[in-house]
Amino acid sequence: MTLTQLRYLIAIVDAGLNITTAADRVHATQPGISKQLKQLEDELGFLLFQRKGRSLESITEAGQVVLAHARRAVAEAANIRAFAANQRGEAAGTLHIATTHTQARFVLPAAIGALNREYPQVGVQLQSLADNDVLPHLAKGNADIAIVSSVGSVPAGGHAIPLYRWRRVVVVPAGHALAKLGRAPTLEDLAAHPLVSYHSTSQPESSLRRAFSDVGLNPTVAMTAHDADLIKTYVRAGLGVGILAEMAVSAIADGDLAVLPAPAVLPECTAWAVVPKERVLRRYAFDLFRHVAPQLDRHDLQRVLGGHQESVWPTPPSWVELSQAITN
Repeated sequence: MTLTQLRYLIAIVDAGLNITTAADRVHATQPGISKQLKQLEDELGFLLFQRKGRSLESITEAGQVVLAHARRAVAEAANIRAFAANQRGEAAGTLHIATTHTQARFVLPAAIGALNREYPQVGVQLQSLADNDVLPHLAKGNADIAIVSSVGSVPAGGHAIPLYRWRRVVVVPAGHALAKLGRAPTLEDLAAHPLVSYHSTSQPESSLRRAFSDVGLNPTVAMTAHDADLIKTYVRAGLGVGILAEMAVSAIADGDLAVLPAPAVLPECTAWAVVPKERVLRRYAFDLFRHVAPQLDRHDLQRVLGGHQESVWPTPPSWVELSQAITN
């Protein structure tokens, strides 16, 4: 049994049992993966997958157990490599980040740019996913760090590190009725218009949906999307009133739109970095934290993530405070 065989097993499952897709992801050939899978099954003495013809139909119960052990084994091998590279003082490698479109598009570019200047031999693999897919992606071992947002609750899945706080804003075309109010719109004002917002708005647990429901309102949602730029495009097209994260709006790029404060009753959100408790991070990852959230102390991060200190994090700044700190 080899780590390569275990990696191939994981790749096949994560590719939806499509060996061709798995081969592409691990830079192998389809015959090569199939051969390694057969050798692994022969050594174990049982099938990992149920087959239908030449296709894999499902993973067996025994295969599920092997898969769980394989994920841990591959993760621990990666931890050993990361520890050794840190001991050698290496400043090269790849940092895998899973996050949402808003974080990837509007928050991380400056931090990743700064990281690249400090560590030109470090590559960043940035995976922009739907809100509900980010933490499961991390749990599968496909990322070193996840960056997500939540209202009130602390994300599960590892060490959760608060980065900054942010609020929503209302975006409408210049000249729209809401732009003429001379004040922040209320929930009742918003409910009188079709809304355009994030795809998470369509979920029952959406904090935005709950806020309307708590006051007996059921607004019309004209469109949802994961992409904030797409939402603004459809606001410009007159499809409805946009409700976005404040990070997704730029005074320069969006100068043609009126940006209004969202109703104060909409709860504040917190952006978090989540790191699996068993993950050994490369040293340059701690510098990424510093660029995203300057209030964090590198040594505290290392001690907490290493299991040597309880996590008592400083109060995260607001997005306005943080963006001013980054700019200055």
